Amino acid sequence: MIAQLPLGTDGPQLPQLGLGCMGMSEFYGETDDAQSLAVLDRAYELGVRMFDTADMYGNGHNEELLARFLKHGRPEAFIATKFGIRKQPGEYARTIDNSPNYIRQACDASLQRLGVERIDLYYVHRAEAGRNIEDTIGVLTDLVAAGKIARIGLSEVSAHTLRRAHAVHPVAAVQSEYSLTTRDMEAEVLPTCRELGVAFVAYSPLGRGLLSGTIDRATLSEGDFRRHTPRFSGDALEANTARLATLSAIADQREATPAQVALAWALAKGVFAIPGTKRLTYLEQNVAAASLTLSGEDIALLDRAYAPGTFVGERYSAEGMKGVNA
Repeated sequence: MIAQLPLGTDGPQLPQLGLGCMGMSEFYGETDDAQSLAVLDRAYELGVRMFDTADMYGNGHNEELLARFLKHGRPEAFIATKFGIRKQPGEYARTIDNSPNYIRQACDASLQRLGVERIDLYYVHRAEAGRNIEDTIGVLTDLVAAGKIARIGLSEVSAHTLRRAHAVHPVAAVQSEYSLTTRDMEAEVLPTCRELGVAFVAYSPLGRGLLSGTIDRATLSEGDFRRHTPRFSGDALEANTARLATLSAIADQREATPAQVALAWALAKGVFAIPGTKRLTYLEQNVAAASLTLSGEDIALLDRAYAPGTFVGERYSAEGMKGVNA
């Protein structure tokens, strides 16, 4: 049974463990729609309800894939999607666009691709530099009033930007990378979310697979964007993998995998987590991790062993860091 958390101060109670769908369309090597649909079906069967996508994942393909899943009758599915990153098909280079006309066009396009009348949670994927967040939230407020979106979310923003946005319209959720490899959200963003009653959604809670301890350069296909990220490049991957002894030791004691312990740690922090996978085996392992209870001693040991700054290398390339901590 997956524990539930409220999504914001007046949002629904949702299972704490969701599913990140990005890799089903892009960035992590070859994709297989039939396999991905089987994962989506099984996730719903196991109690997962938050399904996370974005218009830029496969340039619309991921939303269309979710539409196929929703057609089978998934009344409790909670769909979160995003706008604000524009890129050409097959390219990693991107621009950030929060212009009012683009927001409206992007929302309509996502509604059409998803085949829904209203988006449950609509995130600003990245905030555009030089554009007031108040103006962006104003446009989203109009979309709430029009019945096109139910709730507003922000992704990868600073605590200051969150406060400014929340003053215009309640923000239901902030989504950012958060795991044992990436803990900078603990300094300001997480405390601000708790103060304001904003849910926090952790993406990449397994450090893009790094925390599994099974990643090496040979396992990453040419189409896997991790090959070009600092943490997975050169000597960094070897150095980072060598740091996993404490995680592995706790996993052995708990008769779990290192990835399951890492996910249980994130869930123990009282946040939503949306690990992404396109494989049934990993999905089922992740769901099992939601029932893994770590002791206070386990959590303290992990906190000490993986203090912020423990891992080598930035989490994205310079291109990927556009709009982060805006």
